[in-house]
Amino acid sequence: MSEEFNRLRVLWPDHLGLARGKYVPTSLAANGVRHCTGLWALGYDRQMTPETPGSHWNEGLPDLDATYDLDAIRPGWEPGTKVVVADLFDREGPVAVSPRGALRRAIASWNDLGYSPYVGMEFEAYLFTPDGKGGWQPLDTPGAYVYGTGPAVDPLGLLDAIWQACDAANIPLESVNSEYDTPQFEFTLRYADALTAADEGFLFKVLAREVAHRFGLLMTFMGKPMSDRGGSGLHFNMSLRDDDENNVINDPSSDDGISLLARQMVAGMLTHHQALAGVCAPTVNAYKRLRPASLSGYWANWGHDHRGATVRIPPERGAGARLEHRLSDGAAVVHSSLAAVLQAARLGHVNQLELGPAESGNGMDTIDATVGVPSTLSDALDALESDSELVTALGSELVAQHLAVKRAEWERYMSATTDWELREYLPFL
Repeated sequence: MSEEFNRLRVLWPDHLGLARGKYVPTSLAANGVRHCTGLWALGYDRQMTPETPGSHWNEGLPDLDATYDLDAIRPGWEPGTKVVVADLFDREGPVAVSPRGALRRAIASWNDLGYSPYVGMEFEAYLFTPDGKGGWQPLDTPGAYVYGTGPAVDPLGLLDAIWQACDAANIPLESVNSEYDTPQFEFTLRYADALTAADEGFLFKVLAREVAHRFGLLMTFMGKPMSDRGGSGLHFNMSLRDDDENNVINDPSSDDGISLLARQMVAGMLTHHQALAGVCAPTVNAYKRLRPASLSGYWANWGHDHRGATVRIPPERGAGARLEHRLSDGAAVVHSSLAAVLQAARLGHVNQLELGPAESGNGMDTIDATVGVPSTLSDALDALESDSELVTALGSELVAQHLAVKRAEWERYMSATTDWELREYLPFL
């Protein structure tokens, strides 16, 4: 372990996608850190949902241990600070409700079949600036256009600063560009083994928001932060390798160059589509993005190089063959949503599911698919809970914890009077 730093930032993803952790001095870096298990009961409002699984609510909210290998310590983006992503253990062993633990289990399930999953990620995000009234407004980028680069789309140089910070932190950005709507941007991370890819995606979100904060800006990965503009997705590009490092998504002997295994994986993701929404679209806001004709992953469909399909098969073959899953939004917890998608894909393989025909519609005006995601977070949580096969694969205790916190979140939403209601009704009623 290099001594070229004076503190270590220990981070790990919680059930809300927040980066929990602590700073510790270099002299104590080998000791690991501890946190209160009660955090598993927390919502975004900082309130606890009593008796939430994993919180040890009736046992005095004891400690959990965040542990890591010293070899896993990596460069950071703050001066004199390195970073590590920790695993979690409590008095019962590995923390069952840990998103990173769920992904480890999903990877192990594929490993048991002789395959190793590899993943590349695409994130979309919007930039906001203070509105002078204590709130936020979209950053003005009047010269912006889709697939834009340079000062026209990034007048403050934030994207340059994010790129430099990623370079310093060894987070492998593969491309950056402006999106169709403004001020929205897409960030693509180079593929890696699934755990490394998830860790780097998790760290990237922390890094990007913190760099934006230094510019006085807010970067949000929220699925639909503005009603008049497109949503922000998180796309997983997945492949599998066998013991000989062959990409088994590829099959040059098939009509489309895609293997039977890949087709079974797609079938699994589509079979569990509605339940996956409960994990991959985990906020009230997510269902404002997930609408028909929105290129968002609403429908349980697939297609060759088709952006109107939830599972898109890009045109690359050979080592570059992959499956792109487009349901998740930027607010999804990277580790647990990827774990859920990988488990659904695995179930498609082990159950030898048959894949139906590819989407023939354009994804906007006409469509073949008839099954969409549930219309609300509440309905998606019900769909998740009723999918016993996926619940078992993902982890029953993790799902129970997720359901408890998210149903409390839904109840807060249902009891809240919104700005829309005031604008719509207050002048007349």
